[in-house]
Amino acid sequence: MMRIDDLVERITALQRSDLEAWIRDELVVPRQDAGTMVFNDMEFARVRLICTLRYELEIDADTLPVVLSLIDQLHETRQRLRSLSAAVMTQDKSVQAAIIAAMERDSPAPGSEET
Repeated sequence: MMRIDDLVERITALQRSDLEAWIRDELVVPRQDAGTMVFNDMEFARVRLICTLRYELEIDADTLPVVLSLIDQLHETRQRLRSLSAAVMTQDKSVQAAIIAAMERDSPAPGSEET
């Protein structure tokens, strides 16, 4: 767990005022520990991502929440797909084959246009 000072020290491009604004806007949600905000590894990674988006890719501050929301949705979708894949793998081979066949039937071939 890291405090705000630790984050600012470890991420050289990070401006403390920006981090405080991101916390206020709930783009980053640190935990409270004895009245002090602390960041776990996931929040640290999220702050680094926001720094990349904001400082390197120059994503506008007003656009940043939209971009983060889309990234969060993509991450959630990937997690759900992993869970679904794991559930399918626990099924009998015939059920797995039926699921794969249904997916192939419902998916357009690579390079073809969906109609």
